[in-house]
Amino acid sequence: MAASQTQETADVVVVGAGPAGSATAYHLAQSGLDVLLLEKATFPRDKICGDGLTPRAVKELLAMGIDLHSPGWVRTRGLRAYSSGMRVELDWPDTAGFPDYGLVRTRQDFDHLLAQRAQKAGARLLEATKVTDVVLDERTSRVRGVTARCDGVQHTYTAPLVVAADGASSRMAVAMGLQQRKDRPLGVGVRRYYTTDRTDDDYLEAWLDLWDPTAPARRAMLPGYGWIFPVGNGVWNVGLGTVTVDRRIDVDHRALLEDWTRRLPKEWQIDEDHATTPVRGHALPGGMNRRPQYTRGMLLTGDAAGMINPLSGEGIDYALESGRLSAEIITQALARSTAGQRERALHAYPHHLQDAFGGYFTLGRLVVQAVGNPHIMKFIATHSLRHRPLRALMFKLWANLTDPHSKDAGDRVITALLKAVPAA
Repeated sequence: MAASQTQETADVVVVGAGPAGSATAYHLAQSGLDVLLLEKATFPRDKICGDGLTPRAVKELLAMGIDLHSPGWVRTRGLRAYSSGMRVELDWPDTAGFPDYGLVRTRQDFDHLLAQRAQKAGARLLEATKVTDVVLDERTSRVRGVTARCDGVQHTYTAPLVVAADGASSRMAVAMGLQQRKDRPLGVGVRRYYTTDRTDDDYLEAWLDLWDPTAPARRAMLPGYGWIFPVGNGVWNVGLGTVTVDRRIDVDHRALLEDWTRRLPKEWQIDEDHATTPVRGHALPGGMNRRPQYTRGMLLTGDAAGMINPLSGEGIDYALESGRLSAEIITQALARSTAGQRERALHAYPHHLQDAFGGYFTLGRLVVQAVGNPHIMKFIATHSLRHRPLRALMFKLWANLTDPHSKDAGDRVITALLKAVPAA
């Protein structure tokens, strides 16, 4: 082999060391498998995100043995919501299945922490390693590894299975012919960091009434919300996001952010003088917009599979959960004695994702379609906070924190809705 090429083997190659990839690698390594975790960047590195973690994500972090009492974490009690002149505080629901607190931590060190946790479990992390293509078996067209470049050297990493955890654009998924579905919700988020004199807070803050500044008389309310999340030490993650199923709708999100922040209280210092970063944005294709999530030796997880909440735009929860699920399926499959048995186990992966999230994502898509009507969005933003039972129900639905065994009326309503909609 030429000096400019190298080759390594593993039981599983995981492409992308974000939350989905690191969670997958951690759980695989915990099962005793030899895992290569490939990351194109070098840690620490930033990712565009709101940085807020709901109790769903906290549950997964606890399962990974992450020390949530160490410095760097900001613990949150819930959400402080603003709309139509109202302000209400909604504590995270007290459910049997999830912790009663959330967290905030910047992606710059959050992702690094997760990758280090995977390393400690036994995964082999290779940074500055840009995966360029999949390697296919010429006879079966099955994935048998990937090619990558690092320091000008071409590498080939072979494994019986490859996990694509390389984000929403997912070069790996596209290489396998798995394109994003256009009938799924598409969110767009922008955010910026500010350092102010305002003291830290233990609530996430969200504004439900985003008005399109280009619409006549500012009467068009957009489906989405603005956020102010406490990062700690006077630093704030400030941003907003909108979501739609109609790809023809065009919104200038930077102008929208400028218009919204200009209307915030002056004493909060969310202004140009206190900004510490430029405005950055990214797309949030959600609702499991790539299918199937398993094909010919490759599994999709996290954003690569469109595992983003269509209502909140939250992706870290589902990245961690789908990473764990993919690791469980892979571990079971590789323990089977024949190729046919292994394939049957792997083909069950999309069904597990459907069982776990399909109904909720379908319901979320229907809600997104409804609030795409400015009149419906205005009605929800105006009235959802006025009535305690309704706002509790909306909060649980937004964060996907329903307890199916609870006797609470809101939980029963959401559970019935989830059973009624198809997991499509």
